[in-house]
Amino acid sequence: MTSKLYNNFKTVLFLGLLTGLILLAGQIIGGTTGLVIALVFAAATNFVSYFFSAKIALASMGAQEVGPDHWLHQMVRRLATRANLPMPKVYVSPQMAPNAFATGRNPQNSAVCATEGLLQMLSRAEVAAVMGHELAHVKHRDILIQTVAATIGGAISALGYVFMFGGSSEEDGESSNPIAGLLVLILGPIAAGLIQAAISRSREFNADTEGAAIAGEPMDLATALEKIHAMSHQLPMDVNPAYNSLFIAEPTNVWRQMANLFSTHPPVEQRIANLIGRPWSGRVRTAA
Repeated sequence: MTSKLYNNFKTVLFLGLLTGLILLAGQIIGGTTGLVIALVFAAATNFVSYFFSAKIALASMGAQEVGPDHWLHQMVRRLATRANLPMPKVYVSPQMAPNAFATGRNPQNSAVCATEGLLQMLSRAEVAAVMGHELAHVKHRDILIQTVAATIGGAISALGYVFMFGGSSEEDGESSNPIAGLLVLILGPIAAGLIQAAISRSREFNADTEGAAIAGEPMDLATALEKIHAMSHQLPMDVNPAYNSLFIAEPTNVWRQMANLFSTHPPVEQRIANLIGRPWSGRVRTAA
């Protein structure tokens, strides 16, 4: 099976599992009526996710597009040419926690975003390595899965709210269950996150390896990851945890300080060891 077919298969599998979660939630909360409502939710969510998830993700970060005069735009253009990719739109978020992400349903409709903190705290070579990582995600269409998962996770929560506060229906002898709605509201996004994490971790290793090749120097990405990891605990990021999988490094925030079971990224030690070909000693930074 070719890489493209394999990625398409995983995309279909992932969307199917998450859509199934919505339908199951509707059935548990409201029986047959709940299942019908959940089906409408699933159809609407998949449509919105496919066509508008990029705009939702960028808006959630307060990102602003930068033009050809900005050095980041010029850097991304060089890297995209080297990776044989269409030029994505380039955005900068005002957040000071150093991080970056890519979004968009395909390479022709993609965007990359860096935080202001990333641009200030990393060297230009390290920023290029981070952007190479994000372009690797674009190349392999990882971002479609990640953005759709984030949107569907939010839809599962919304479904719980509908049945908790939307009243009950006595049709077909069934009524909505507000307790079940509360459980779906709490547990639904966790279940979606577990499915998301199970698939996304291996893609991070692949994006690290190919991103380093696009930028030209694995050590630059290793030092970038080290700096981002160190600063993430000092500068928590104000972002919905549903979007954690989009970023090059999983954001640390007040909403999510949980076990590795829920992590959408491999441990930074393993990622750095993968890049430099030896165990991480806790410091790989060489020159500022």
